[in-house]
Amino acid sequence: MHKIVFACVALETVEVIERFYLPLRLFGTLAVHIALLLQALYLLSPFDKLHDTLVTDEDIDDQKDDEGKHIFTPFPYLDSCPEVRKTHFSSNLAAKLHFFLHISKFFCTFVAEFTRNVMKKRLSLLVTVFFALSSLAQVHISASDPDSWSVQSALGDYVGQTVIFDDPVVVCNNANGNLLVSPWRIFEPENQGLPGSVEYNRTVHINGSCSFSLTGVSGYHRCGEKIYNLKAVVNSTNKLTWQGGKWVGNSRSDLEKGIPDLGDYRLLVCAFNIENYFMTWGSMGADSWSQHQDQREKVRKALKQINADIFGLVELQLGNEAINEIVSDLNENLPERHYRFFNDTETGTSQKVDFVYDANVVEPIGTPTGTDAENIPNRKKMICFREKATGEKFIYSINHFKSMNTGDEYRRVNEAKAVVKMYKDYRNDLRRNGIKDHDVLFMGDFNCHAKTEPMFVFTDAGMIDLHRAFHADSSYSYRMRNASKTSYIDQALSNETLYPQITGMAAYHINSDEEDRYNYKYGSDLSMFRCSDHDPVLVGLKLDSTLVFDPTPQINTEEVISGKADKLIIQNAHKEGKNSYYAIYNVSGVLQEQAEILSAYYEIPLPTAPGMYVVYVYFDGVAYQRRLIVR
Repeated sequence: MHKIVFACVALETVEVIERFYLPLRLFGTLAVHIALLLQALYLLSPFDKLHDTLVTDEDIDDQKDDEGKHIFTPFPYLDSCPEVRKTHFSSNLAAKLHFFLHISKFFCTFVAEFTRNVMKKRLSLLVTVFFALSSLAQVHISASDPDSWSVQSALGDYVGQTVIFDDPVVVCNNANGNLLVSPWRIFEPENQGLPGSVEYNRTVHINGSCSFSLTGVSGYHRCGEKIYNLKAVVNSTNKLTWQGGKWVGNSRSDLEKGIPDLGDYRLLVCAFNIENYFMTWGSMGADSWSQHQDQREKVRKALKQINADIFGLVELQLGNEAINEIVSDLNENLPERHYRFFNDTETGTSQKVDFVYDANVVEPIGTPTGTDAENIPNRKKMICFREKATGEKFIYSINHFKSMNTGDEYRRVNEAKAVVKMYKDYRNDLRRNGIKDHDVLFMGDFNCHAKTEPMFVFTDAGMIDLHRAFHADSSYSYRMRNASKTSYIDQALSNETLYPQITGMAAYHINSDEEDRYNYKYGSDLSMFRCSDHDPVLVGLKLDSTLVFDPTPQINTEEVISGKADKLIIQNAHKEGKNSYYAIYNVSGVLQEQAEILSAYYEIPLPTAPGMYVVYVYFDGVAYQRRLIVR
């Protein structure tokens, strides 16, 4: 409102100046001519000869003359007028006339200068008004409602204009340095819902026309980085040119600070597909010894940064050579550790999965067991580890299912069934040997999205999807090369007895958000970033077999809520003596409401404005979240 008032006052002022500007300018021009005429008369007169006797250079610099008489300066403006010099004020007639002529010239010059300055002020006011009106006319773009937003509807009317986004946008693709941005991350529909479900159809809908190309950006930016207050010129409905904004989060420097927060864990478990770590060149992995050295350097930096107690590694070459090199590098980089691996008698140019563990922290019970389901050997294994400090135990299963080729899902379903059966058989074997713990953690590259049949094999068997439990539908670990859609195919599941002992779970996004040119095959970058095409997935454990599984806190049962419903229901998130609270954020990440949860069945008012929200529930040291759509 204050901009409108200011603009009106400025315009009124300009109008007043316009009325008097022309007469002033004419008067100023006439005054200059009069000044020139007077100057000419003065120079031709005998009084000019008196000039040097009346005024000296010393008089100009001194405030008094030799007789103590003050030098008279008629106007302060006189000092800035080079043609007018300070003059003695005396009773001499010639001096008076000399003074009069100088003052006349000064006055005329002053009038001319004043009108010129008025002109400048006029232009300045016009510029001020222009920018005030430009600010008022600036286009602001809102993307708070994904269901109705599209680049065509939001930007179509503003081609050629500059716009400002009120909501942050995020980089979804950075292939070859070309940035594709969107108001939200673009997910694989099958990662969000079962085909035909509300979640699936909605993901397809909001993915349809949400992204645009952003050019003119300097520096390297990863996927997942957000831009707040993006200002850009709309070249077309799907191409904008950068004018300004603030980059926030998910940069390399952010990730170099450390792994994600996993709570107060005692054991750190990592599953990591390290992308064809082979010691023979040309078949899979590196094409030469020098390429492998670059790969080795990037992987060793990543594993050192993670510093896990137990690694489950995927896409290792069969045999001991590759895994031995990794373990040697780990022990060299982390001398306080004592990493070991299991000897493998098989050799060849095929892949395998395997375990690396710190013998100072845990010890295996027996040797790993595995299954060759679907004639894919060495890629589905499990072993029971005992924590030395507490004697607590858990079973760790590391897996690599059949690749995501069309028509192969039935094979991954069979692999999932074989792994579940392997767990049950292995658990029974442990019981027969007096080991009653049957806590289990399934991890690895399952090559399938969250809402697909292979994953339902696990959840139907009572396993809990840790990505969903800790991060709702915002989790991801993989992005196809040069693609925009993300998902998590690097899974982490536990049974109900292990779940209360998990302090946190997260993917560490050092790879999936990177541009592919930082892969060891395509450049000279030797950082840990893009050491693989998969993100490592981390789970924090604080083993305590006395803990009893409680139902997972629930935030409503339906994701999409009609505006007629006026309550949001949170269940199983309250216990005496334990702090728990909820927080509601809008799609831009702005906190809408936060308060303590006071009962096991707790109702809170629904957000009144339609749109998408994220509801967080913090209970017993664990954060749960759920996307909520209010219509």
